[in-house]
Amino acid sequence: MIKQLGVLTLLLNSPFAFAIDFSKAEPNEALSGGATTVTNTTVNAFSLPAANMPISRRDNFSIGNAFFRQPWVTAPSTTTARDGLGALFITNACQNCHIKDGRGSPPAKADDDFISILLRLSLPAVTEEQKAQVKKTGVIPEPTYGDQLQNFAIQGVPAEGKPIVTYTEIPVSFADGEVINLRKPHYDIKNLQYGELHKDVLMSPRVAQPMIGLGLVDAIPEASILANADPDDKNNDGISGRPNYVWDVEKQQSVMGRIGWKSNMPNIHQQTAGAFNGDIGITSVLFPANNCTEKQTACQNAANGGEPEITAELLDFVTFYARTLAVPARRNVDDPTVLKGKSIFYGLNCIACHTPQFQTGELTNLPEVSNQTIRPYSDFLLHDMGDGLADGRPDFDATGNEWRTQPLWGIGLTETVNGHTQFLHDGRARNLMEAILWHGGEAETIKQNVLKLAKPDREALIKFLESL
Repeated sequence: MIKQLGVLTLLLNSPFAFAIDFSKAEPNEALSGGATTVTNTTVNAFSLPAANMPISRRDNFSIGNAFFRQPWVTAPSTTTARDGLGALFITNACQNCHIKDGRGSPPAKADDDFISILLRLSLPAVTEEQKAQVKKTGVIPEPTYGDQLQNFAIQGVPAEGKPIVTYTEIPVSFADGEVINLRKPHYDIKNLQYGELHKDVLMSPRVAQPMIGLGLVDAIPEASILANADPDDKNNDGISGRPNYVWDVEKQQSVMGRIGWKSNMPNIHQQTAGAFNGDIGITSVLFPANNCTEKQTACQNAANGGEPEITAELLDFVTFYARTLAVPARRNVDDPTVLKGKSIFYGLNCIACHTPQFQTGELTNLPEVSNQTIRPYSDFLLHDMGDGLADGRPDFDATGNEWRTQPLWGIGLTETVNGHTQFLHDGRARNLMEAILWHGGEAETIKQNVLKLAKPDREALIKFLESL
């Protein structure tokens, strides 16, 4: 047992020792989203309304779905509800990035277009004025290109540039001699149309995240998330999760973030409006200004589709859709190999960040997601993930080494829904084991213990993750 990492010893040292019987599934363990959980695990698994949503509310879901899927067009247009695209944009429809409401991926080849991945841009906050600014904006935008690269544009407006990604291979060895190659990405931008980037520019890629369970995340009480925070590592377990505090546009105050790769959004409503503005170039009541910089005059002078271009009512419909997309049920929760993998996951102390369970509170006008026992496997806090995963780009309080713990629910259906198994914030990991082996920083000890696992234990760990 010691040769195989001593899983039993780790379990005995775990705070969950004896609390869980790993010989069988827990009651309702398959219901990752509580009563919202759906049992459909086909290619449409991420695109279904909460199972407990009454028929009387499904029309609202369908309207939001339509505006999530349908492309926006250049203004002026007879399609007045969907005109005002760009003038600079990354995509013309939400669904193009969140394909089947699932996970994005980097391009297959260096010269392929970025479709469901984007490049964030910013400058370091150096002056006191800049440090004060980021309390509201999160970052200091690159002066010419803004806070993200727009690689598409409407006719008559030059797109900002073409992002490129290449990789180098890094071999990593398990204790038993098996070698796995990790790929390290390198990003560049060619064909810049508005001049050179600032010499201090910070670049960070982001793949589109799955849309499932977002309303449930909104509904977790803030106190429940903060209960797992340990910024000073007072319990000496090497894990020091902490919240990100971000600007809430509607409340006009700093609040705890919980959405996004660095928890840089306070809720799904603001995240939805921010994506419309930054990714499609659509203004809203939350973000009434276009996404053009002062130096992009053709963009500034382009016709708009109204002020704002998406009405508050339509934005609410899309937000409702995003908040009520269901989490699919787990599979094979009673399988002996899955249960073995679960015991290893707990024994390694992966649950120190990937918190298995929460109870949601009340979310106004959303009974579907309220008062649910959910199993997201995330604490929704920031953690230092080490230099290997660092993007070096701060966002509000998040440092360049910190990332929000990503929820694992639905991760095993990625290939079914999206046809790939590429994970992490930039899709560099080509499978779940590669994603694990990129963990560093606070997770370095856990990663080193994974490298010591015997092959059957590694396979059981992956089987458990694939069941989520």
